[in-house]
Amino acid sequence: MTGAESQIVIVLGIDPGLANTGYGVVARRDGRLVALDGGVIQTRAGVAQERRLTDIHAAVDALLLEHEPDAVALEQLYFGQNVRTAFAVGQARGVVMLAAGQHGVPCASYTPQQVKGAVCGSGRAEKDQVARMVKALLGLVEEPRPDHVSDALAVAVCHVNCAPLNTATMLARAIP
Repeated sequence: MTGAESQIVIVLGIDPGLANTGYGVVARRDGRLVALDGGVIQTRAGVAQERRLTDIHAAVDALLLEHEPDAVALEQLYFGQNVRTAFAVGQARGVVMLAAGQHGVPCASYTPQQVKGAVCGSGRAEKDQVARMVKALLGLVEEPRPDHVSDALAVAVCHVNCAPLNTATMLARAIP
């Protein structure tokens, strides 16, 4: 492996959901962030939930094979007022983690506030601000749409920027 190759880190970011699972693939090359891919895995209402989860798993499996990421970063479950939605999001997160585990790819989770803080500098940033910052950080021509893609790219950026610090902090704590 050359020195340049050792500098590349690829992260698959996921904004989980049963109807719409956003994904974004971000690479860090020599200190620069680059978007490699992004989109939405959609499943249809009215289809059996187990079928929808199977479809999400298959699509994430294909993304893992295509991009061979070093890590999968997921947005943590946000418990709003709709418990049913929270369970569906949790199940979507589970099949994403299963796919990553089957490929031996480690997973990390970040709260929406952590993602917003890493991308915008404030955990209270609005969705449109996150989209603008993702565009700027990744050098995109336009803001990623829909929001699921923007959010997934933001999760990947969060991991790329936070993972080295988290590793260094863990190592520092391990030293007596």
